[in-house]
Order: sequence, then C-alpha cells, then structure tokens
Amino acid sequence: MCRRIFLFGVVAVVVVGCRSAKIPSDKEPRTVKVTTVHTVDYVDRDFAGMATADDAVNLAFKISGQVASVDVSKGDYVNKGEMLAQLDPRDVELQVAADKAQYERAESQFERMRRLLSHEAVSQQEFEAAQTAYVQARSTYENSKDLLAETKLRAPFAGVIERTYVDTYQRITSGQTILRLVNPVSTTVEFTMPERSMALLSDSLTRFFVTFDNYPNTLFSARLDTYAKTASDASGFPVSLKLNREQSAPYKISPGMTCQITIRSADSTSSEVAIPLTAVYAPAQGGTYAWVVEDGRVRQQRIVLGDIFGRDMVSVQQGLTQGEVVVTAGVYRLQDGERVKIINR
Repeated sequence: MCRRIFLFGVVAVVVVGCRSAKIPSDKEPRTVKVTTVHTVDYVDRDFAGMATADDAVNLAFKISGQVASVDVSKGDYVNKGEMLAQLDPRDVELQVAADKAQYERAESQFERMRRLLSHEAVSQQEFEAAQTAYVQARSTYENSKDLLAETKLRAPFAGVIERTYVDTYQRITSGQTILRLVNPVSTTVEFTMPERSMALLSDSLTRFFVTFDNYPNTLFSARLDTYAKTASDASGFPVSLKLNREQSAPYKISPGMTCQITIRSADSTSSEVAIPLTAVYAPAQGGTYAWVVEDGRVRQQRIVLGDIFGRDMVSVQQGLTQGEVVVTAGVYRLQDGERVKIINR
C-alpha cells in the first residue's frame, strides 16, 4: 500500500512538473530581441570579386635584335617616358647611315633634274623618274630613323614593373614580350555573374557597391563598366565595374585585392515582406514559424518563406504583414503565449 502511494506521488509530481512547463510563468518574462516586419523594397545579391588593373600592358620591341640592357627590375616604379630596356643599335645605325647616303644622292639628283627641266635640257619623264626615286629614298631613310628610335623601350604610362621576361645579351624577335607594366592604382573590379541574374544589368534601378577585405568598414559605390553577353565556360558571365574615383582615391586599392560586390535591385513583388533568418522557427516536427509579439506575449505564427537575399534576410510570402513585431533571437526557447521583455526596443 505504501509503495502504491509513493508511486502515485511520483506520478503526481511528474504531472505537475509537465503542466508547469507548458504554462508560461507571468512572473519572469523572457528577454528577447525583436525587429519590425517590413516590405521587400530591394534585394541585395553578393558576389566575390577582385580588383584588376586599369592599365596593364606587355611591352615589346618592334624589331629583332640583341638586348643591350634591361634597366628595370620586378617591382620597380617607373614614370611615363622612362627608359626600360635597349637593343644593341649598331646594326640599325649602319642601316640608317646607308639609307641617309641613298637619300642624299636621290635628293641631289632630283634638284639637278629640276634645274635641267627648267632649261628644257631633260624630258618630263626623266624628271618624274628622279622625283620618284627621291620620294622613295626619303621614305626609306625616315623609316630607318624610326627603327633606330625603336631600339629604346620606354614606359607609355607611370606604373610598376610586374615582371621581366628577358635578360641582357639575349637575342629576341620582334613582338616578343620584354616586360609587363601595370598601373598600381586600380578603380576596376571584376566578378562573374550567373546567367539567372544577368537581367539585373539592364535595369536602370540596379545599384552596385563594393567592400574590400582590406577595408571591411567602407562601402564603395560603383557603376557598371562592361560585361560579356557570352560565356566561354559554365562559370558565368564576366562583369566589370568602375569605382567612384573620388571616393576610392584616399585608399590604396591595387590590382589583385579581393572584395565583395553587392548588387542592389528593386523588388517587383511588393506584397512580400522580409525578416532576418534568425527570426525563423523550424521545429523538428516540421513547418516554419515566426514568433509575433503582441501585448507583451509571443504568438506562434506559421509562415511561408520565399528567397534568401542579402547576408541574413529572407522574404516571407504568407503569414506576416508589414509592421508586425517578431522575435529575432532565442526563437527555440519560446512557448506559445509566453510573456516576453523586449531589450532592443
């Protein structure tokens, strides 16, 4: 008999304990953080990108020859017009001397024929032949002088030597890359966009923002520069943006710096609202819910989710309306009807 009473007492305690767990306590409201449900005015989509050089070029000589000197090294900063490398000019100098002598002979002959023609001592045909020879010799001489200038390789713009490809005394052919010059200041950002998002680029309301890993607290505005309408592989379509030059000028943004591109587009589905992902309650038994705060208590509300966008937001197609207040932290500790205390009002 005593054993039965003891068991009954244990069962009674368990029942009382279960009931007390289900009935929220009005004496100690749970502290929660909340947010107000708002309509989806815009959608942010993030992509990984990288800064690329505004100006970058592989420099080469227009003529073949032997490298006399390479006057710069990898990492050197050079000014516009500065000497970078030289070819041995002796062969070209000999050619210039020969072409000059031929030009001077042709010029002398042309002047002589012109004087004789004025006295009708030669025919018009002989004069025109001398004139043609003179023009050809002058053109050849001027071309050889230009080739002599091409034995010196100069910087077309100020920048940094990214790499050199040849050594002194090495014989090279015309067009062979000698070195690569890169502008160290970049205002260009490139990334790859999937096909389903390409329509955003033609929307005039689309805005572009860039955050660099080196400057995580600075949001740079950007504009669309170029994009390819075809893709060479399945990775996506290459897109290029230009940073606001005045905004980026105080920062040292160099080619190769990684960044995150945020594309903000106006949302056409104004009937949807958005909440943070942390406000979604998805219990093990299934379904998706949000805890709506009304008169100091929480109410479990079934919702239908839409797309995730931005870094931590999700659209809600059904279940919530604009202006409602929902819990954003500790959603798995709440009970329906429980009193709560808002700590981020």
